Amino acid sequence: MKQLAPILAVVNLLFLVHGYDVSSSSAVGDPGMKRDGLRVAFEAWNFCNEVGLEAPHMGSPRAADCFDVSTKCSKTHRKKLSNCTSGYSLVHKVSDSDNKLGIGKRKSGIISEPALQNPDLYAVEKELYLGSLCQVSDKPNPWSFWMVMLKNGNYDTKSGLCPQNGKKIPPFNQQGKFPCFDTGCMNQPVLNHGKTELLGDGYTMRGWFNGTYELEADLGDGFDGISYYEVVWEKKVGGGGWVFKHKLKTSPKYPWLMLYLRADATRGFSGGYHYDTRGMLKTLPESPNFKVRLTLDIKQGGGPKSQFYLLDIGSCWKNNGEPCDGDVTTDVTRYSEMIINPKTSVWCNPETLQNCPPYHTFRNGTRVHRTENRRFPYGAYHIYCAPGNAEQLELPVGTCDAFSNPQAQEILQLLPHPVWGEFGYPTRMGDGWVGDPRTWELDVGALSSSLYFYQDPGTTPARRIWTSVDVGTEIFIDQGIAEWHLSDFDVLIT
Repeated sequence: MKQLAPILAVVNLLFLVHGYDVSSSSAVGDPGMKRDGLRVAFEAWNFCNEVGLEAPHMGSPRAADCFDVSTKCSKTHRKKLSNCTSGYSLVHKVSDSDNKLGIGKRKSGIISEPALQNPDLYAVEKELYLGSLCQVSDKPNPWSFWMVMLKNGNYDTKSGLCPQNGKKIPPFNQQGKFPCFDTGCMNQPVLNHGKTELLGDGYTMRGWFNGTYELEADLGDGFDGISYYEVVWEKKVGGGGWVFKHKLKTSPKYPWLMLYLRADATRGFSGGYHYDTRGMLKTLPESPNFKVRLTLDIKQGGGPKSQFYLLDIGSCWKNNGEPCDGDVTTDVTRYSEMIINPKTSVWCNPETLQNCPPYHTFRNGTRVHRTENRRFPYGAYHIYCAPGNAEQLELPVGTCDAFSNPQAQEILQLLPHPVWGEFGYPTRMGDGWVGDPRTWELDVGALSSSLYFYQDPGTTPARRIWTSVDVGTEIFIDQGIAEWHLSDFDVLIT
C-alpha cells in the first residue's frame, strides 16, 4: 500500500491536469445536457407558488416533452414517430392529451377525487403523472426532467389566495406594494408547445414552449405591449449538447415575471414548494461538497431591474435546524442567489445594516460582523432578508416578503465581488454579462456552506441540502426584455 499511494497520487494529478475530476460524480440524470433523449417539463405558478385558477382551454399549467431517439424507421413505427429521416426518429413519451389534462378531467389511478376541482392539487398530481411517463431508471435514483419554471409576480391581495408566512389570512386591501391591474391579475398564461421534432437535415432536434399572460392576445400580431415567454431547445443527434434558448418580456399589466431552468429534486420538496415534486437531481447536493458547471450566454439583460441569477439555489429547513416536513407554518424556504446584472444597486451598506446579513464568513473561516466597517464586504451583497417567523432575530433586520412562497422564506442575494472569486464566482460587475459569454465552474457547496442563514440559538446546525439549482431571471416590477442561452448544465458531487 505504501508503494501504491504515490502511484495513485500521480494518476489523480494526471486526470486533474487533463480536466477530469476523479473525485466527483454528477448529481443530475443528464450530465452536461448531453443525452440525445431529452426530458424537459413546464410549470407555471402564481405569486405564492400555487395555481389558483387555470387559464381557459389550457389545462393545468404542467406539461412535458420527453422522448428517446430511435434508429428504427419502419412503416409500422411512423404513426408514433415525429420524423423518419436519416435513420433517426423520436419516440415520444407524453401525448397531447396528457399535457392538456386539467380541472374536471379524470384520469383513473392518477387524479384523485379531491383534485378534480382543486387547481392546486390537480397540478401536483399531474406533475407526478408526467414525471412517471418521463422517468429514466438510474443509480442511485430514477429521474424525470429538467424543469422550465414560469412565475407571475402579480398579487391580488383581495383574492385571499396567498398565506402570510404560511398562515391563511383573509383578503385585505391592495396597499400598492404589489402589482395588480384588477381582479384576475394572478391568472395563468397561455401555453403553446412545439413538440420536439427532427428538422430537415435529419439530425437537428428542436422543440419549444411559448406564450403570454395576456389571454386574448394574438402572438401573430407581434409582442408590442404584451408579455411573452419562450424556451427553445436544440441539439444534433449524436453530438454536442442541448442549448436552451430563453426569452422573457414583461408588460404594463404583467411587470413582474420570472423564468428559470431548474434542476429539482426527483422526490420530496423542491425549493419553494410544500409537496412532492419531480425533477433532474437524482442525488441531492449538500454543502460543502458540490460544484455547478454551466455555459451562459446573455443576449439581452432585461433592463435595470432584471435580477438575473447566474445561479439560484433553494432548500427548506426549519428555524430549529430540523428538515421541513410540510408544515408551512414552521417550514422556511432558504434561497441563495447570485445577481450578475451590473445595473443592480448595492442595498447593503453601513447606513442600511437591515439589508445585510449579521455576519460574513471568509473562505479561511474568519467571521466579521456587519458593524465592522473596515472589514465587512458590503458590496458583496445586494440584500439579505430574514424569515418572517423567526423569533430571535438580530436587530436591525428586514424580513422577506411574507406572501410569495407557501411558507416563510429567507433570501440572501449576492453580487459579483472579489470575496467570491475563491469560489469561482464573478468578481466584478459586468463579468459574464451581455457580450461576455462564459463557461463557469462554481464551488457552490463551499460558498453555500459559509453563508449566513438564521437559526434559533442553541439548536443543532441544519444540514444544508439543496433541492433546487436553477438559472434565469426575475424582472422585478419593470418592463424589459431578457434573452439568454444556457447549456452544459451539471451539478457535481465532489
